[in-house]
Amino acid sequence: PADLKEALEGAMAHFENSKTEEAIAAQDKAKEVLAKYADVECPDLAKVRELQDYFTDKSVWIIGGDGWANDIGYGGIDHVLAQDKDVNILVLDTEVYSNTGGQASKSTPTGAVAKFATGGKRTYKKNMGLMSMSYGYVYVASVALGADRAQTLKAFQEAEAYKGPSIIFAYAPCIAHGIDMSKTQTEQKRAVEAGYFPLYRYNPANPEAPFTWDAKDPKGSYQEFIRSEGRYKSLLKTNPEAAEALYTQAEEDAAKRMAVYKAVGEMHHKIKRGIKLIPLFYYESFFRYFFIIFVISSEYLSKSLFTLSASLSLIGCLSAL
Repeated sequence: PADLKEALEGAMAHFENSKTEEAIAAQDKAKEVLAKYADVECPDLAKVRELQDYFTDKSVWIIGGDGWANDIGYGGIDHVLAQDKDVNILVLDTEVYSNTGGQASKSTPTGAVAKFATGGKRTYKKNMGLMSMSYGYVYVASVALGADRAQTLKAFQEAEAYKGPSIIFAYAPCIAHGIDMSKTQTEQKRAVEAGYFPLYRYNPANPEAPFTWDAKDPKGSYQEFIRSEGRYKSLLKTNPEAAEALYTQAEEDAAKRMAVYKAVGEMHHKIKRGIKLIPLFYYESFFRYFFIIFVISSEYLSKSLFTLSASLSLIGCLSAL
């Protein structure tokens, strides 16, 4: 029927931009017309009715915890990010396996007590944000709703608008942290103000300045923050001999991570038009932090990759032993 054909074409015309009022109206119109032919027995028409909620593109989100993202599901997430498809991933970073009893994950920070790390985790928190950024075409953000609602909203809006893969790491206080769960928003704010959790956005859609450092300089005490949480406080009982050393190492590790993120943001702002900053290599461990950044001329890359070394310029190397 002509009216159905017109309605379906109108809805499909908004497939790539389905969040406007016009797109919603067009989809509703198609559904109204389809309802007129509800009694018509036709396999093709039945299939169209089955898919009537998909006349416009949908926002696809994959949601999971840090144990899934950093450990048991990391291979799958890495594969999804590498495909350069328009899909969004939200990682609720509780820094432990929350759903299975609070076991340590690769996201558990230095010094925190968790199952399988009752003496305090001795290794560095996996920096999956930088790992995701290394692709160059993945939108990456780190957010904490209680610390900065505007930044969190902006990150979700940018991730949704970005035509490619995106991943957001959201700080999520957990009962396994040994805190008052009625004050999780306050705990998020304290974490950011103490320099414990970073806020940033990496948006490849802005090639001239893709990285934005959103956190202010710490104004709270890092040690006061971690010692107020049960997962750190209990270290004095489970491993008193190493507690103070792990507390110190935890603060040093966090400071190194923050310094590198801030440096990346400052470098991006200094880069001239037409030059693209790409993190090619980084190394993190409990003992050493090492980060190298190369500047590559976008114009040169379009010509040849075989003489890549001719256009490489080392602009930053941060290391701490």
